[in-house]
Amino acid sequence: MTAMAHEPLTQADVLLEGFLALDTPEGFRAELIEGEIVVTPPPDGDHEDYIELIVEQVYGRSRTRMQFSGNKGLKLHSGGDLGLKDRVIPDGTFAPRELRLYRGAESWMPCDGVAMVLEVTSTKPKADREAKRRCYARGGIPLYLLVDRAASSITLFSDPDKDDYREHCTRPLGKPLTLPEPFAFDLDTADFL
Repeated sequence: MTAMAHEPLTQADVLLEGFLALDTPEGFRAELIEGEIVVTPPPDGDHEDYIELIVEQVYGRSRTRMQFSGNKGLKLHSGGDLGLKDRVIPDGTFAPRELRLYRGAESWMPCDGVAMVLEVTSTKPKADREAKRRCYARGGIPLYLLVDRAASSITLFSDPDKDDYREHCTRPLGKPLTLPEPFAFDLDTADFL
């Protein structure tokens, strides 16, 4: 019997293997963000209420018919030195219905075709404000909508370029925020207070 030579595992390989083998408790979410494994507990009711208020308006008012996923794993290009892909689960992922992007998709899918991702801050707001914003920009996701509960604001990041978005518009909760094409409507945040 001859021994076969194997390529040594890189640090990125070991990290990804460990991440994919995680057995998180029910309701918890594990993500691989910029080379760090981040585990978050189930969200509280207010967190879910904000998401529902946004989804309802997108379904009822968006110029382009959209599909929504609240648990879709996305593979995004990493900005870290390890050379691996970030694995992120946004609070919400929107894609044009005509693409049927989620049909047949694996647990971790590429972000091609995603129109907007949504995050509502919870236990790790800094990750939503910074690391995830960079991840989504690197992935070329056109729009990133962030509801920042601590700041009582909503921000739309747009025009991704490398590690960040070139433009953003922040409004206090209670004031409308314009969502551009393919949505093309003013998101009403009066009920967010």
